[in-house]
Amino acid sequence: MTIETDRQRRTLAGVPLLTAPAARRILGVGLPIVGGMVSQNLLDLVDTIMVGRLGEAALAGVGIAGFANFLMVALLIGFAAGVQAVVARRKGEGREDEIAVPLNGGIAVAFVVGLPLMVAGLWLAPTLYPLLVNGNEAVIAEGLPYFEMRLWGVLAIALNFSFRGYWYGIGETATYLKIIVSMHVLNAVLSFLLIFGHLGLPALGTVGAGLGTTIALFVGTILYSVITYRRARPHGFLSRLPRADTFSSLLRLSIPSAVQTMLFAAGLVALFTIAGYVGVTALAISNILVNLSKFAVLPAMGLGFAAMTLVSEALGRGDGEAASRWAWQTVQVALCTVLAVSLVLIAVPDAVLSLFTTDPDVLAAGVMPLRVVGAVLVAEGFAAVLQSALTGAGAARQAAAVAILSQWVVGLPAALVFGLVLDGGALGVWLGWSLSRWLSAVVLMVLWARGRWRSIRL
Repeated sequence: MTIETDRQRRTLAGVPLLTAPAARRILGVGLPIVGGMVSQNLLDLVDTIMVGRLGEAALAGVGIAGFANFLMVALLIGFAAGVQAVVARRKGEGREDEIAVPLNGGIAVAFVVGLPLMVAGLWLAPTLYPLLVNGNEAVIAEGLPYFEMRLWGVLAIALNFSFRGYWYGIGETATYLKIIVSMHVLNAVLSFLLIFGHLGLPALGTVGAGLGTTIALFVGTILYSVITYRRARPHGFLSRLPRADTFSSLLRLSIPSAVQTMLFAAGLVALFTIAGYVGVTALAISNILVNLSKFAVLPAMGLGFAAMTLVSEALGRGDGEAASRWAWQTVQVALCTVLAVSLVLIAVPDAVLSLFTTDPDVLAAGVMPLRVVGAVLVAEGFAAVLQSALTGAGAARQAAAVAILSQWVVGLPAALVFGLVLDGGALGVWLGWSLSRWLSAVVLMVLWARGRWRSIRL
């Protein structure tokens, strides 16, 4: 037994301790993923700033259209998790000529499901979109053309997420980062030119924002296709479709992830609705806290994707102990990222809130809810990593069930009771919501510690 192996087996209360080699491996896979996610969030901010110059109707219309577009493609996005987990498993099993075959399945699904979804979306958009904005004509005029332009990119989104799953799965996430940043830069430049009409191009307003995004998505598809063909041709890329058992594994992993993503987004809408009934101040605070918590947990989410790859690859080698270590060690890295933010939110909440608002009522009422969010980030770190680890191990249904039930059966009802029924205001809403995050983290830890995921075959 080597010295390094001895170090890897050191534990605290049965939990494997993080080692320097493990940290380097986790960060090597995870940091490019985190970089890509941060890049996406920065791009969303830039897009919001540019569209915001067109007026509040444009800003509202584009925001709602973006959310509607996300709900439409959630199922297709979910296939990235299935592709990633099965690719990593084939790599761990040493089946070199089959590593890219799950990607072929993801591409096939993108065309079979993505194209009809795009056509249906374009057909239904003029009817459905006005319902989302209560028939507001100014918002419809700005948002519907943007929504339709974004729908033309549905197929590109489906393909790009399948490619992402492959690059995540083989652990070469730096390639993914280069492609995604190139897409985001192109998107920002094109949107700027097409929104405001520079370099002789027409000023298309919100249509230009949608067109810039759609063009960037298809350019990304081309980049992914060319680079993946060069890299993955020996691994079965575009050579054949997956066998029935591999397709079954893709569906078994992908559909629960997609359903959870859709229901989580719907849960946030429900949370905002509850906050809105509590009052305008509670709604304003909730808007700030949701955006803060989403950004703060990004590193843990990115590291969770790294854990998915490392766990699935280890199980492919038949090494369940290594898979268990990778999950617990990744949790430790993730906690380092969320704890730093957590301490800031707890220690100086008023200073953080002042970055977003000068309203004295919001500042006064937001201090304690923000401290609650700071504390719950620890649970978010655990949950983000262990949920992805369980998906990588093949237990996607259990992981999704925990997230969905804790949110809809515990978190939202508790937010309603504490915030509205018991008149707890914004603090009550967020105390109730935080229960779902802690419950999810605890149950996921129990599921992982039991180890029943070790026997799942992909």
